[in-house]
Amino acid sequence: MEIYKASKKHQYVKNHSIEHLFSAPVEEYMEVHEYQRDDWIIQEGTRPDFLYYVVEGKAKIYITHQNGKVSLINFINANEFIGEMELLHDVYYTKGIQASTKTICFALPMHYYRRQLMEDAKFLRELTRFLSVKATQMAMKYTQSLAFPLENRLADFILQTADNGIYKEKHVTVCDYLGVSYRHLLHVLTQFTEKHYLQKDGRKYHIEQYDALKGLSQALKNK
Repeated sequence: MEIYKASKKHQYVKNHSIEHLFSAPVEEYMEVHEYQRDDWIIQEGTRPDFLYYVVEGKAKIYITHQNGKVSLINFINANEFIGEMELLHDVYYTKGIQASTKTICFALPMHYYRRQLMEDAKFLRELTRFLSVKATQMAMKYTQSLAFPLENRLADFILQTADNGIYKEKHVTVCDYLGVSYRHLLHVLTQFTEKHYLQKDGRKYHIEQYDALKGLSQALKNK
């Protein structure tokens, strides 16, 4: 993880301002953090020191069950918050957040900004909107598993997790997240390679036809 300093920080904040989200300035103590793929932004069970706002990149949310099994439960994309539940609740079991691509976040120290943010009506309205969208997306994920075949859901998953055109998620993680059998997953991946949507390269896949995968993915979004 890299923390931008001096002119690099100033230039990045200037080019990616988030002043519109707040009633009062937050840049004085705000940091800019850069994470590489597979870096942990928040370790599971460890309360974050910052409220993050993702400016670039993507991340994954994991949870460890009582039996030790680790499950992928959701994604985080640009223009979304990380640590909002910890901001709102003094006691909250923190999930693990891991960068799936190069990810750059604005990081607001909670010890300094908590009171200001909890009294900021403009920020709270934005946070409420974000949480409502997040809840709707989680509900849609369940209904999609019933309404759409694996081809559509896997295409969307590949686009969500690919980094620079390369997809390399573990099959067991994908099966767990999408609620499908290992055999069914391999069958659809084979179809994608035969149609030249993907090119297999060892344990990873190169996306060859982005538009074809996007077309399958868009069906989930009713577009």
